[in-house]
Order: sequence, then structure tokens, then C-alpha cells
Amino acid sequence: MTGTTLAVERTAEQLIALEEQYGAHNYHPLDVVIARAEGAWVEDVEGRRYLDFLAAYSAVNQGHCHPAIRQAMMEQAEKVTLTSRAFRNDQLPLLYRDLHELTGYEMALPMNSGAEAVETALKAARKWGETVKGIAANEAEILVASGNFHGRTIAIVGFSSDPQYRAGFGPFAPGFRSVAFGDIAALEQAITPRTAAFLVEPIQGEAGIIVPPEGYLAKAAALCRKHDVLLIADEIQSGLGRTGRLFAYEHEGIRPDVVILGKALSGGFYPVSAVLASREVLGVFHPGDHGSTFGGNPLACAVARAALRVIEGEGLVRRSADLGAYALERLRRLEGGRVREVRGRGLWIAIELNEPARPVCEAIEERGVLCKETHATVIRIAPPLVIRREDLDWGIEQIEAVLRG
Repeated sequence: MTGTTLAVERTAEQLIALEEQYGAHNYHPLDVVIARAEGAWVEDVEGRRYLDFLAAYSAVNQGHCHPAIRQAMMEQAEKVTLTSRAFRNDQLPLLYRDLHELTGYEMALPMNSGAEAVETALKAARKWGETVKGIAANEAEILVASGNFHGRTIAIVGFSSDPQYRAGFGPFAPGFRSVAFGDIAALEQAITPRTAAFLVEPIQGEAGIIVPPEGYLAKAAALCRKHDVLLIADEIQSGLGRTGRLFAYEHEGIRPDVVILGKALSGGFYPVSAVLASREVLGVFHPGDHGSTFGGNPLACAVARAALRVIEGEGLVRRSADLGAYALERLRRLEGGRVREVRGRGLWIAIELNEPARPVCEAIEERGVLCKETHATVIRIAPPLVIRREDLDWGIEQIEAVLRG
């Protein structure tokens, strides 16, 4: 391979052909090849600009290539990027402090991807169930919600209710049981003395921005307290401002025992995730129990600290609440005909159609707006939280034009 070859093959058609030839086909992306991005806008290899209404599945809540996060990354990259956890570094303790001051949780455990953080929370819950709650060895059970999406590892897809996520990947790990999302009676019936934890997304993202019935999370939290069960909130997509609160669980005034963060914790620059919990929960880990070569590396920590500062300093939570309420009200006018339902919270909105969503997303792309289907008939709307009101208006106009056309 030579630099000359790469320099020549720069048209969208050529690059798509290379990806299709040499890459595994585990995604079905829209055929736009992005080469540059800033704020809420991206540009393809041929110079056409698009408004981003997906924000990398909420990983770039702060906008693409935010200058403050980029500067923090560049400065840290000139000092030290990786030490492993065999040694200490000067950024990890500062990230711990920042997460504590922002959230109030006593301890944190940093990882890289969201799925790694979910696995970390599951391991902590099982060990807590055995060593603190007193569940017999290898008997701890974790409840999950139907329609969940927590990642792509073998353990996680094993408790998915989506047949495609499971097909061909068995056998799966035991110890997980699914209950209907939003059904508090089903949760209460499923809890037994062996139940260590209930893992739930406060709002289900991949399932199509499914908001549970009012009061569901508060009742679930009360049930978990009553039965000495850990409530684990997966806030990887919903957290850090996406729903108009710092965390989606705040809409019901609860405080989970464990919170899982990812995506926007990085501002889109570098994989960073974390598990937040009390000392009682994360204190079950001892040296050698769990780890990650890259987890908590100084580059990741510097990026995450800058990403958190941007969310706070630029008032992105408030922007999400205000712009999201406006966008939701406007998009709900589309209900009827081709649109079955519009739902969401903050700048996290689903347009559920009475027809396949993929062709609609492609038509919206032709008008200069990028969004993506999920579960066949749902379009997700999730722009960077830094989006300007006039750009949001323009983007909604393009969606309206397609769906009313």
C-alpha cells in the first residue's frame, strides 16, 4: 500500500467500493462519505455540507471537533498518552474528582467503550450480590428490560430481545432474565432473593426512543430499595444532556445505585466510558479482579475532563431542554398519514412511520440532513446540543418537506 494509491482514491464512489471490498459488512450506512466536520455540520469528500441530526448516536453532544476538547487532547498528546494502570498518571485522579463533583457518586471506574462499561457494571453487580447481599456463589441473577440495547458483547447480546442481535452467537451466559420495559408489575414479580440488580435504560435508545410510563423509574427504584437490589441506569446514550437533564433518570427524581456513562463523555474524540457507584458497590473490586490496559489512560482522562467542562460551561443541558421542547412540538404536527407517532425528550426524538424508514432517511439526506433509521420504521433525531436554532429550523423543514411530499 502506498500513499499515492490513497491520494488517488478519494471520490465517494471509490471509497465506498474500498469499504465494501475490504470491510466486514456489519453496518448499513447511508452512502455519504464524511471528510470534515465542525459543530453540527459535516462535509463529504466532494465538498457537500450536511446538517448532522444523529451526533454519532449522542457521542458528539458537544458538537464535532469542539475546539476546547481538541486543545485538551493535543496538549495531553504532547505529554503522555498511555501508562497502563501498572503505574499512576496525573489525569486519572482529576477525572475521578470531576466526576464526583458533577454527580455526587463516591467512586468511578473508567473504561473505553460503552459495552466495556456495561460489562464492568454487570461484574460489579454479581460480585456485590455474592459478597455483600449474600447470594450463594454463582447464583446471582440480573434482571434486564425487554427491548434493551446495552452493547454487542456475547454476554450482552445474550440477554437482548432482538433476534438478529442473538442469531448465530450462542451459547450465551446464564444469569439474566428479561422483564417487560415499563411494566412495574412484571418487575416486581420477577424479583427473587437471588436478584442482584436491575439493568435498565431510563429511555430506550436503539429500540426507538421509547419513554417509559410516567412514574415507572421511581417505582422501579423503590422496588429495588425494598428488595436490596441494585438499580443500574445505562446512561450511555441518554446521559450528559441528551434528554434535557444531565441524566435521564433525573426526570423522575431518582438516584440509581450505579450509572454507566460513555459516548458524550469523550466529546467524540477518543473512546471513554465509566461506571459510577457508591464505595460499597465499586469497593468489591480488588487488584486483579478487573482491568483494562487503556481504561483510565491520561489522554482519555484529559479528553473526558474537557468534554464535561464544555457541557457545563456552555449550558448544553438547558439548550437540549429548550430546543428539544420546540423541536418535539413542531415535529408532532406531522402525526397522521405517514407518521404514526413522534416522541422523545430533549433533543432526542423518534419519528415512527407507517412505512419503512430507510428510504425516508435517504430522501432527507438528499436535502442535506443526516439522520438514521432504527428498527425498520423509526427515524432518530439527535443533533449535537450546540446546534443553532436557525439550523435546527432548517433541518426540520427538510424533514417536513419529505414527509409531506
